[in-house]
Amino acid sequence: MPIKIPNNLPAVKTLESENIFVMTEHRAITQDIRPLRILVLNLMPKKIETETQFARLLGNSPLQVEMELIHTKSHQSKNVAEEHLLAFYKTFDDVKEENFDGMIITGAPVEHMPFEEVEYWQELCSIMEWSKTHVHSTLHVCWGAQAGLYYHYGIKKYEVPEKMFGVFPHRAEHKKSMLFRGFDDVFYVPQSRHTTVLREDIEQVSDLKILASSTETGVYAVSAKNGRQFFITGHSEYDADTLKNEYLRDLSQGKPIKIPVHYFPNDDPTQPPLVSWRGHAHLLFSNWLNYFVYQSTPYDIKQV
Repeated sequence: MPIKIPNNLPAVKTLESENIFVMTEHRAITQDIRPLRILVLNLMPKKIETETQFARLLGNSPLQVEMELIHTKSHQSKNVAEEHLLAFYKTFDDVKEENFDGMIITGAPVEHMPFEEVEYWQELCSIMEWSKTHVHSTLHVCWGAQAGLYYHYGIKKYEVPEKMFGVFPHRAEHKKSMLFRGFDDVFYVPQSRHTTVLREDIEQVSDLKILASSTETGVYAVSAKNGRQFFITGHSEYDADTLKNEYLRDLSQGKPIKIPVHYFPNDDPTQPPLVSWRGHAHLLFSNWLNYFVYQSTPYDIKQV
């Protein structure tokens, strides 16, 4: 089944060119089926790029998914046209009386700042609190995962000596976890962050379980025991050239940056990046949608 997205969203042409099954709103209204309603809080500056990445993963499952996009009202985005936001995005005020089967909270380039100093922190806290009663299962990604762990469970983030930058091997610690059903013993995940959360802090919270980790980058996936919240520290949604573009950007700005590890063949930036995470990225999102959203969400969405 396809992902249902607005008729003119830029992602439509991109996904159709990749042979991803996309259903526009016009076609979807002819089907007598209740799609899964997935809310995406997009905190990334390049919104079109990020919304396309998540639409790609949400659309690669047997389930019909209706993706709704929101942005924070308390922060004015400088990297996307106001017309795009007005056409395709809502704010929290627009959706707070509604219920959703799932929600994704993306990363954000604010990790050097204390949470409380982020411009939209109070608004984000309101959304995360609201998600506990209006969303069946919430997936927090990268900085969104750190923010969620901090808000819900008091888990602090810590600066790392050197940016975690590249594609790293990971292992599932709980192989029977349905989130990692079908995964290989080792799977690869892009990482791009200056901060981390500590295993010992998470293990002190009885409601949390570490599902997967990396010997190089630490904790990767954490779940609340009831499956209503997941915290993913990496960027499985990244495109093939996302890390390359970040690397070239930092070089052009004179920032200290090393070549992303396990990414360019022979660490040669002139070579096309080697994609080693795409299959597991699709499986991660398919498992989340199937086992933690579709299989357990009430048919009457008002009961979420």
